[in-house]
Parts: sequence; structure tokens; C-alpha cells
Amino acid sequence: MINKGRFVFDTNVLVRAVLISDSTAGQAFRKARQLGEILSSVPTAEELNDVLNRDKFNRYITSEDRERFLAAFLRVAIVVEISEAITACRDPKDDKFLELAVCGHATCIVTGDDDLLALNPFRRIPILSAEQFLESF
Repeated sequence: MINKGRFVFDTNVLVRAVLISDSTAGQAFRKARQLGEILSSVPTAEELNDVLNRDKFNRYITSEDRERFLAAFLRVAIVVEISEAITACRDPKDDKFLELAVCGHATCIVTGDDDLLALNPFRRIPILSAEQFLESF
């Protein structure tokens, strides 16, 4: 039996996926859904909600479409309880993705953030760009 993957997507990749579904980010997100489970936590979901509700996205996508994406994301995501605080990233706001990956036993983290990519791998968890994810899986 093949184990399902467990994937963490950071906020910037998810936002790119919702704004441009045919983007590399969108393709990576769909591929991850086919291969396994998408992980989320309360802090990562709150950040996604906050970012998606920024007015600057109004000219690209309706607020209703953003709400639908968030609702669909939360329906399919496996919510992980964070049981270990991690302070390893040079941008402390990104530590929540490391915590999610470690506590959720993630297969990898998919990100476009240089602060996270600089840590690859983190505790044996690969940290990949969307392009690298598509090449690897």
C-alpha cells in the first residue's frame, strides 16, 4: 500500500493558486490533493483568511470566490493541533508553517518564501518551491 503524502502549503502559494488556477502554484495544489492530504492549523488558516480578505485582491477575484476557496480549503484540509512551538525561521511569522509540518508529520512544505526555502530541509522535511514540488512528485 502506498502512503498518502501530507503537504503544507504556505499562504503565498495558496493565494497564487486561487488567483490564477493555471499557475504553477495552482497546479502544485491540485497535484498535492491527488497525492494525499493538505494540512492546516488554526494559525495558518487565520493567516490565509486575513490575506484573502485584503482589498487589493478585489480587482483580480471577487470576495465571494475567495470565500468559496477558503471554505473549500477548510473542508478538505486536515487540521493539525500544534503541540510544539518552533522558532527557527529568520521571519518569525513563518514559524507556523514549520510547526504545522513537524506536528502534522508532513511529507513536504510548498512555499515561495525565501525565508522558508533557506531552511530546506527542516528536520528531514523537504521545503520546495511549487516548481520543485511538481518536478519531484
